[in-house]
Amino acid sequence: MPDSPLDGIVVIPPGKGMQLEATMRLPRVILADDHKLVAEALQKLMAPHFEVIDNVSDGHQLLKSALSLKPELVVIDVGMPLLNGLEAGRELKNKMPAVKLVFLTMNEDPELALLAMNVGASCYVLKSSAGSELLEAMRMAIQGKTYISPQIARGMQESFIRNPQGRRPKSITPRQRQVVQLLAEGKSMKEAAQILKVSPRTIAFHKYHLMEDLGLKTNAEVLQFAIKNRIVV
Repeated sequence: MPDSPLDGIVVIPPGKGMQLEATMRLPRVILADDHKLVAEALQKLMAPHFEVIDNVSDGHQLLKSALSLKPELVVIDVGMPLLNGLEAGRELKNKMPAVKLVFLTMNEDPELALLAMNVGASCYVLKSSAGSELLEAMRMAIQGKTYISPQIARGMQESFIRNPQGRRPKSITPRQRQVVQLLAEGKSMKEAAQILKVSPRTIAFHKYHLMEDLGLKTNAEVLQFAIKNRIVV
């Protein structure tokens, strides 16, 4: 008797196809890095294992994209223009507590890594790491686990013992941190106002109120404050 034309064909019961497709769906990721070549290389690395749904280059773009596209995971550089990765990550976790943050950076400062974990990061990976290490960290983040590159893990423990809360500016609001970063990056009050969609008078109010509260007298001291407190990284 000849073989049936249906031999070798797997019949999926009604409803099972959608379950199988859902099971095989790749985790949705937004990549935030202001270096285009790095971002393109990372996207190719992630493509077989994750669905990169957007690629953004500053913290404001990240917030807008993430709130719209609802990714499971964000891979984010610490040092980004307009709004750095730490502040963007902090705001994103406040608005989307379930999203997983994987910080990817060249900065080996353990105190910076500690700050990243304090804002809700799942992982802190150095850009000098192998690609396989980043992918494994991303998988761990999706599973609700944490990962820190071994090169800085010990330094983080020592930093935590010295300062459990990390080095974070006091008496400064999230909006003031945004204003300070923009001014420290060389933006004028008018340019900062356009970026934050407020009036130049509002920018001036935040700047001078902060300077008065912290005893800062010049723009150079504002810049020094931003660097010391890792608002510009």
